[in-house]
Amino acid sequence: MTNRQRLAADFRAGAQTVLPVLIGILPFALIAGVVAVRLGFSPWLASALSVLVFAGAAQLATMQLLFDGAPLLIILITVFFINLRFMMYSASIAPHFRGASAGTRAGLAYFLTDQPYVFGLYGFAERPMLASRIAFYLGVALPLWCCWQLGTIVGAQAGARLPEAWNLEFAIPLVFLAMIMPAIRDKASVAAAMVGGIVAVAGHGLPWNLGLIGGALAGIASGVVVARLLGEAEADNG
Repeated sequence: MTNRQRLAADFRAGAQTVLPVLIGILPFALIAGVVAVRLGFSPWLASALSVLVFAGAAQLATMQLLFDGAPLLIILITVFFINLRFMMYSASIAPHFRGASAGTRAGLAYFLTDQPYVFGLYGFAERPMLASRIAFYLGVALPLWCCWQLGTIVGAQAGARLPEAWNLEFAIPLVFLAMIMPAIRDKASVAAAMVGGIVAVAGHGLPWNLGLIGGALAGIASGVVVARLLGEAEADNG
């Protein structure tokens, strides 16, 4: 097997790994496109935003804040907290791309989402060569990116033709709930979700979605506190 054939096989392996996930990604992409148009964006602006901000939750939050007329600083802070996990992802995955050029690493970083990170770590374990890791990573990331962009474009074009009486804006909180629920697996995440939700609801009347930022901060803090307390309790019992 030549080097090119080996890299092609690595790419196909990544694509086959992510294929089942695309079935769940496509509805979210369609909703993101539809809601963007319903919030006042043109179909092509909605599609361009999808390319620029390739992050589902942050993309929806950005559209909502732009629609509400929030200042740029508030939008940036909100997106920062929503995407804070990617800092941890980057620190964890960076050693696997050691030796790649700065331009290559920047390109790979653009495609970094939850699925390429998780599937990539599994695939890297059996691929010691840098080129093979990059090929596998792109095999996961590129189909995901194409699916999201295509779904957003189709949703935006369809949304421009749907009656306004349908009020599809309600889909935004539903999408967030669908993304959050699978992550609630232990006591710390339950505490974070409950405290963050209560604070966000209590601050609903604040301008520029400041209640959302307050809820995020309160949720993170409560999750960290509960995790630390549980860790100390386990250490004492041990």
